[in-house]
Amino acid sequence: MILSDHSIRDLLKTKELEISDLSSSSIQSASVDLCLGSQFAILKYWEDMNILNFNSDPHYFKVETDEFVVPAKSFVLGTTKETIKLPPNITAFLEGRSSIGRMGLFIQNAGWVAPGFKGQIVLELFNANTMPIRLKANHRICQIVLCQMDQAPQSIYQGKYQNQTGVMGSKISKDIENKK
Repeated sequence: MILSDHSIRDLLKTKELEISDLSSSSIQSASVDLCLGSQFAILKYWEDMNILNFNSDPHYFKVETDEFVVPAKSFVLGTTKETIKLPPNITAFLEGRSSIGRMGLFIQNAGWVAPGFKGQIVLELFNANTMPIRLKANHRICQIVLCQMDQAPQSIYQGKYQNQTGVMGSKISKDIENKK
């Protein structure tokens, strides 16, 4: 069940759900608008690197700035300004804002935020446009949709991205398939 603004406000009031730096105008009828943070990361390309693989983590060049230009047909990581803490019985997913998507900026966060997650949400941003897009920190970039689970899971999220702050690149090398 997707939570309404009433349920979201109730969870925030009891501190079961925590979202830092939240203004009351960010709460929509069935979601909460989140803002873009000021940290970004792009993949570092080396002369001898011609392919990414799942056995080692890619390297990133990180920058902190209030404005960042995403070149046409380019990929960059960003982060939400807000830090969230989901209770064990709530899961969530992120969606880009329609107005931004209509400019050609695709926003993803691997689709799902697990129950019990704590931290800033890293955003995978792709400019599908033929022109660069200027991003500004603190601008509403996406919306988080909260869903109540039928019951709390046996265990909450304790994965490799728990408690992340700032922009964090892929930790794919820590996947169980790579620990053989």
